[in-house]
Amino acid sequence: MGKLGWFFLGALSFVLMAAVAAGVFLFNANGFSTREQPSNVERWAARRALAMAAPAGAREQANPVPNTPEVLAEARAHWADHCASCHSNDGSGDTEMAKHMYPPAPDMRQEETQHKTDGELFYIIKNGVRLTGMPAWGGTDHDDQDSWKLVHFIRHLPQLTADELEEMKKLNPKSPDELKEEQEEEEFLNGGNPHEHTQHHHP
Repeated sequence: MGKLGWFFLGALSFVLMAAVAAGVFLFNANGFSTREQPSNVERWAARRALAMAAPAGAREQANPVPNTPEVLAEARAHWADHCASCHSNDGSGDTEMAKHMYPPAPDMRQEETQHKTDGELFYIIKNGVRLTGMPAWGGTDHDDQDSWKLVHFIRHLPQLTADELEEMKKLNPKSPDELKEEQEEEEFLNGGNPHEHTQHHHP
C-alpha cells in the first residue's frame, strides 16, 4: 500500500474513532432518551443512512401510476387517514407523535425529501427505515399502487392549498375524546336526541 493509501486509511480510522467517541460521550451524557435533540453527528449519520436506504435499482424506478387529479385525491385521503398522525396533513411533521420520535419526523416539504427520486420515496414507504419511526407499509400489489400514489402526493406537499388541508382534517382519525365531542354536538343539534338524525333517514 502506498503513502496515499495509508493516508486515507488513517483518515478513515480517525473519523471512525471520532464518531465512536462522540457516541460514547452522548450516551454517557444523555443515555438513550428521545427527549434530547439529535446532535450534528447523529443528523449526519441519519442523513447518510437515509441516502443509503434505497438500493441503486430502486432509486431508478419510475412511477408507474399517472399523476391525475383523481389519483392525487385518493392519495390525499390515504395520507390523511394513515400518514398524518406522524407527518401531519401538510407534511411538516408538526405532531405530538412525531415530536417524541428520535429522530423526529422530517419536514417532507423541504429539499432533503423533495430531491429524492420517485423510486427512493416509494422504497422508503414500502420498506421503512431502520432505527427510525418509519415502518414498512408494503406487502401486496395493492399496497404498492397506494405507495406510488403517495409519492405523487409527497411531491404535491409544497403546493398544498388551504381547501385541501381543510378537507383532510375531516378525514383524520378521531380520538375517543373527539368522537365523544362530535356525538355531543350531534345530540345538541338534534335537540338532545342522539338518534333523531338516524330516525329521520330510516323511518
